[in-house]
Amino acid sequence: MRAFLTALAGSAVLTVALAVVPARAERAQNPVAEFSGIDKITGRIITFDVYIDETVQFGALQVTPRVCYSRSDNEAPGSDSFVEVDEITLDRKIRRIFTGWMYADSPGLNAVEHAVYDVWLKSCKQNSNVPPPDKSAGVN
Repeated sequence: MRAFLTALAGSAVLTVALAVVPARAERAQNPVAEFSGIDKITGRIITFDVYIDETVQFGALQVTPRVCYSRSDNEAPGSDSFVEVDEITLDRKIRRIFTGWMYADSPGLNAVEHAVYDVWLKSCKQNSNVPPPDKSAGVN
């Protein structure tokens, strides 16, 4: 009985020690966020790439990812991105309709649900078929 209690106490100390050390998930930062969007009027679904800190217009929505992370190869797949989405209203005003995290493995959790358009994160990528934005454009 004494050996059992000693083993149990040792196990409890190990459990407490492991609980104090946070698990570190390795995340890769990616330069491209891949989104899918649906136009509810036409029923058309498209996939589009957006470079970090760039804005792409999808219908009346402007989508701007700020960061896009993916998990390392030794973890369960998953991507998340911090995204800002603005709507261009009929009177040409820009109105922020979403700011927050989108999760590729849970697209319904924080997808943008608009009256006409829905947008969700599909993945984070290291490269794209879309050429990167020209950073020298607009510089005098």
